[in-house]
Amino acid sequence: MTRPLIITDCDEVLLHMVVPFRAWLDEHHDVHFDMRERGFAEALRHKDSGKPLERALVWELLIGFFDTEMHRQAPIAGAVEAMDRLSRIADIVVLTNITERHHRQREEQLAAHGLDLPVHWNQGGKGPPLTAIIAERQPSVTLFIDDLAEHHASVADHAPGVWRLHMVGEPEIAREVGAAPLAHARIDDWAAAEAWIAARLAEGPAPDNFLTP
Repeated sequence: MTRPLIITDCDEVLLHMVVPFRAWLDEHHDVHFDMRERGFAEALRHKDSGKPLERALVWELLIGFFDTEMHRQAPIAGAVEAMDRLSRIADIVVLTNITERHHRQREEQLAAHGLDLPVHWNQGGKGPPLTAIIAERQPSVTLFIDDLAEHHASVADHAPGVWRLHMVGEPEIAREVGAAPLAHARIDDWAAAEAWIAARLAEGPAPDNFLTP
């Protein structure tokens, strides 16, 4: 068995995404982004008509943002420092829902902020790629961090022995997002999250019967 392993999301956990994305949409595309709406179908609207953006255009804009605007993303408060300290007791990898074309950019982006971490890209539920990472590394205990409830559900289904921390690091949307039902805890600031993570890693694998510590 190897060291403990932390598998973490990037956007809204390590780096801000929706706030710089909103600013770019407003500045360059005349699109209003209401961040209180979690679904892009209603959140992104043409400023002139108020009508929701077409699904194809939403995807095009997301791709465009990651193509040219990743430099706008800044670290969530405390994330870089917490990752540095946690790296002394655990290996850390990033599992992020981006496309393959942005994989290298994400690695370079994180490294520029002092987060020189292995990056795994994925589309869809994170349970299957997480289990592949665990199979390769054989950690003594694994902890997963993400801002989206559906990924916690996917990980709970595929790897129930993994600790699951629900974190929404963007203060502008955190209050609008309910706690993920299948996460072991919901913590939105890194000072408290770091202590919880260290305690869970020291405790060993999560119990198969779901209980919130």
